[in-house]
Amino acid sequence: MTHEIASTWYDDFFTELPNAFWRAAVPPQATAAEIDFLARVTGPRAGHRVLDVCCGSGRHALPLARLGCRVSGIDVSVEAIAHARRSAADERLEVDLRVGDVRNLPADVRADVAICMGNAFGYLDHDATQVFLADLARIVVPGGALVLDYGFVAESFLPGLALEEEPMTIGGVEATSVNTYDTADSRWLTEFTFRRGDEVHRGTSVQYVYTAAEVTRLVAGAGFTGVERYGDTDGSPYRFGSPRLLLVARRPVTTDGGGDS
Repeated sequence: MTHEIASTWYDDFFTELPNAFWRAAVPPQATAAEIDFLARVTGPRAGHRVLDVCCGSGRHALPLARLGCRVSGIDVSVEAIAHARRSAADERLEVDLRVGDVRNLPADVRADVAICMGNAFGYLDHDATQVFLADLARIVVPGGALVLDYGFVAESFLPGLALEEEPMTIGGVEATSVNTYDTADSRWLTEFTFRRGDEVHRGTSVQYVYTAAEVTRLVAGAGFTGVERYGDTDGSPYRFGSPRLLLVARRPVTTDGGGDS
């Protein structure tokens, strides 16, 4: 399916400086816990097709490929995809890594499991989110699973909301941020400045804040069923104040002999 694509904030946000910051920010044990969670809730096996949407530098795509999954990853960042391709080549992993936009998912991909990790779900407004989920419903085969990782869900994000944050230096990159909350459109806006020596990158990120109930309705409206909500990778149920929402849903199996495969 092809859609008209207007420019949005992330088109030129994820250059090398912010990518290097976030590559260093997530400890390996956190990634391992997320892969273990995915294995428990979706049961990926060798040969299973996995689509990693907003795959970034391959943090999930490469471990899933190590499990023998046939992984496709898509991300808007040219730098992140290049980094992921180098890492895959170093390990001799076969991973289909593409530069692309969540607003125009590839028509030639089908998946037993589709994942969208690391808060990328909140990048889009309501209408674009509906289109995005409908496209995922086209890509995920009947009986397949969808996993959304969303830290900006209202019941997790708003209770501890603080506009001011201290600068952080991770991986040799300093990040400072100025935050505002747009109540008219329920958006968290962060003006970032990344510095490393004489290098500077500035950009404003936009995160749309949805309630857990709204995310569930959006997923159900796209045709997914059997929604499960977890509060973290330990499998705890999602509750008010949970650190994140990990939502798992299924594409229903058709009973008329039709459907994609």
